[in-house]
Amino acid sequence: MIDSIRSGSWLTGERVWAYTLIMVALTMAAIVIWVALADGLIDRNGKPLGTDFSNVWSAGTLVLEGTPEASYDPANHYEAQRKAFGGRDVPFYGWHYPPMFLGMAALLALFPYGLALALWMTSTLAGYLAAMRAIVPTQACGAVMLAALAYPAVFVNIGHGQNGFLTAALLGGALVLLDRKPVVAGVLIGLLAYKPQFGVLIPLVLAATGRWQSFAAAAITVLAAAGLSFLAFGTETWLAFGESTGFTRDHVLEAGGTGWQKIQSAFAAARSWGAPTGVAYGLQALFAVSAAISLTWLWRSHAAFALKAAALAAASLLATPYVLDYDMMVLAVALAFFAAHGFERGFLPYEKTLLAAVWLAPLIARSVAGATGVPLGFIAIAILFILILHRAVSDLAATDAFTRRENLAQA
Repeated sequence: MIDSIRSGSWLTGERVWAYTLIMVALTMAAIVIWVALADGLIDRNGKPLGTDFSNVWSAGTLVLEGTPEASYDPANHYEAQRKAFGGRDVPFYGWHYPPMFLGMAALLALFPYGLALALWMTSTLAGYLAAMRAIVPTQACGAVMLAALAYPAVFVNIGHGQNGFLTAALLGGALVLLDRKPVVAGVLIGLLAYKPQFGVLIPLVLAATGRWQSFAAAAITVLAAAGLSFLAFGTETWLAFGESTGFTRDHVLEAGGTGWQKIQSAFAAARSWGAPTGVAYGLQALFAVSAAISLTWLWRSHAAFALKAAALAAASLLATPYVLDYDMMVLAVALAFFAAHGFERGFLPYEKTLLAAVWLAPLIARSVAGATGVPLGFIAIAILFILILHRAVSDLAATDAFTRRENLAQA
C-alpha cells in the first residue's frame, strides 16, 4: 500500500478514465436534477439558479437602464436582483467588481437570465478547456482534458454561476503564450484586472525576469479598460466603486460575511479561529511575501518553464486574503502545468498521489472547513506550491550534478 502511494502506481490510466467519467456523470446529473427541481429560476433552497451570477446580470440591467453606479449601492442592487426574479425575496449577492467588468455584465443582461447564465457558463468553460488543451502534451491530452472537465471546482463554479473559468482561461492562456507571443500574453494578463486580487505577483514576475513587452502590454490593457469604462459609465460609477471597497473589506472579508468556510486563504483561516484582524493580515502578509520571494528565485532560475508557470498560478491564490472555493479553478492551471512537466520528465515519489489529493480538494473543502474549521482548500494550495518548489529544487540539483560529471569526464 505504502509503495503504491509513494510511486503513484495506484493511479493507472484506466482508473483516471473511470474516476473522471464518474465525476463528470455525477456533475451533469446534479445540474440536471437541480434545474429540474427548481421553481422557474429559483432553486429548492430559495436561491437563484447560478446564485452569484444574479449579481452580474442585475448589475448589467442597471447599466442598460442608465444607472451603472447603482450597482455599487447594496439597496439598489438588491432591488434589481429582486426585480429579476419577479420581486421574490432572494438572498442578496453583492457586486464587488471594478467598473471595467460592467461592460460584460451589460452584454449578458441583453439576454433573459436563464439564457445568459447558460451562455456565460458554456463560453467561459470552453475558454478554460482550450487553455488546458494548450498546456498538456498531445500524448496525454485525452485523459488530462477529461480530468480538467471533471475537476471538482468545475462543479462548484457552475453551481455559483461564477467566473472561475474565465480567470483560469486568461491566466492559463497568458502563461502558454508568454514566451511565444509576449504582447498577447500581456493583454490577457491585463484583462485579469477584473479580479485585481489575483494580479499581485504577476507584475513582480514579469519585472524580475525582464519581460517588459508583456509588462507594458498588461499595463496598457488595464489603463485602456479603465479609460473605456470611465468614458462609458462616468465618474460617478468609479467614485461609487471606490466607496464600495470599504463595504467589501469590512463586511465581506474582515467580518466573514461570505462565510469563512468559503474563503480559502490564510487570512480567513486565522479569522475563523478567532484571530484579530491585524494578526490575520500579518499571517496573510507572511505567506504573500514568502511566495513572492520564492517566485522571484524560481523564475530567475534555470528551472523548467512549466514549473515556473505552475508556481505562479498557485502563488496567485496564496497571496490574496480573498480567494473563494470556486476561485480554485486557477489551481487547475497549476495542476496542468505540473502534470505536463511530469509527463515529460517523469514523476518523483508521492507526486502523483499528492496531485490527485489536491485535484480532489475543492469537492470537500467547504464542507470540511464548515464542519471542523480545517481550511482544507488553503492547505491544498499550499501543498501544491511547496510540491512545485521541491520539484524545481530537485531538478536543478540533478542538472548541476550531471553538469559536474560531464565537466569531470572532459577534464
